[in-house]
Amino acid sequence: MSSAAQGKESWRNTILAGLANYIDAGSIVAGSAALALWKAQYGLSDTFLGLIAAFSANAISAGIGALIGGILCDKYGRKKIYQYDMLFYAFGMMFLVFASAPWMIVAGFIMVGLAVGADIPASWSLIAENAPDDKRGRHSGVAQVLWYAGPVIVLVSFLILEPLGVMAARIVFAHLAVIALGLTFLRRKMKESERWEAAQAAKAGAIAGENAEDHIDWRILLQPKYLKSMAFLVGMYGLWNLWAGTNGFFFPYILRTVGDQSQQMSVALQAGGFILSMLSIYFVFMKLADKVNQRLLFGISAAMQIAGMMLLALFPLTLPIAMLHIFLMQFGGGFGAQSFFQLWSAEQFPTAVRATAQGATFAIVRIGLGLFSLFAASQLSTNFTTLAWILTGFLVASGVIGMIWAPRNEGKSLDELEADLRTA
Repeated sequence: MSSAAQGKESWRNTILAGLANYIDAGSIVAGSAALALWKAQYGLSDTFLGLIAAFSANAISAGIGALIGGILCDKYGRKKIYQYDMLFYAFGMMFLVFASAPWMIVAGFIMVGLAVGADIPASWSLIAENAPDDKRGRHSGVAQVLWYAGPVIVLVSFLILEPLGVMAARIVFAHLAVIALGLTFLRRKMKESERWEAAQAAKAGAIAGENAEDHIDWRILLQPKYLKSMAFLVGMYGLWNLWAGTNGFFFPYILRTVGDQSQQMSVALQAGGFILSMLSIYFVFMKLADKVNQRLLFGISAAMQIAGMMLLALFPLTLPIAMLHIFLMQFGGGFGAQSFFQLWSAEQFPTAVRATAQGATFAIVRIGLGLFSLFAASQLSTNFTTLAWILTGFLVASGVIGMIWAPRNEGKSLDELEADLRTA
């Protein structure tokens, strides 16, 4: 196969794998946009809204799915997992499309969350392992652009379909189910990760006694160097994700209840913010992450987001404040924690346990967010300023952790990084 053909196939595989991000984020934001509609139709309490957020694709169920999916990815291969998890996703999404009672909403989100969680370590590992050595950040960035494309399309759809009320939510959820089914068929033509196949061959040889050094299983993650990497990722991304998860699931609701904006304005503002993030990823992260000081790039992002969150803690949520907040948070966030978590979580671990490590760290982050969502939901209407300061604190802590312990992997191949890990 020519280099041009290999490059084309590499980008095709990145897009097909990265569409897991579209599905994941689309589910989260579709649920957030539907919250006010569901609350009005079923008379849901803030506590029940917190339960939906806690066990949705945004949090606990996705974390459990990632943990299980990561282990299965390393054992049976990346392709086998992402071939079938989208079928389970579509089944769960049908509960949301045809929801006629609150329990169906919760059941649907749990199943959807398990599916998207399982897909994340499979797709992220595949993207990193298939990407050219000098374009790993660029390929990871494509997946992040798709993460934000999902919310944009979902929110614009809600904006157009707003007069239909709850039927708008059903239509949006149905489109996600259709994409999941289509993705299942398209992914059948993808090849398994060659790096994973090589790691499995080395493992088989080690078991046969050929080279004991190559016998790597999940227990290697208990070594101090890998525990340190996992602790860094959980601290940097987990604290940031407490803000991001609260913002992603509740921000339209916050704009409507705290900011007194219309449903159309709140959805339009959030959609505009996600477009800013896409521009940030393309023009900053994808063009610079493989070349410049990654720690410095992360630090600039963290500073912008801290300033943006402090606006909500210091000033009333007027429309101008909301717009400035969205610009700082979304443009700054595009080349920050989310993008670097995908990249660094693939680079910090050997191929044989890469998906397991990603799934475990992702699980801790999402389950932590689920527990926090129970608290956040109760603070939205009664004590929003305190919640804003708490979220600002999370961003500060995430920024400090990133600036001190972030790796400097720009320009290095996965082979070089794995060699460094063996000698560390």
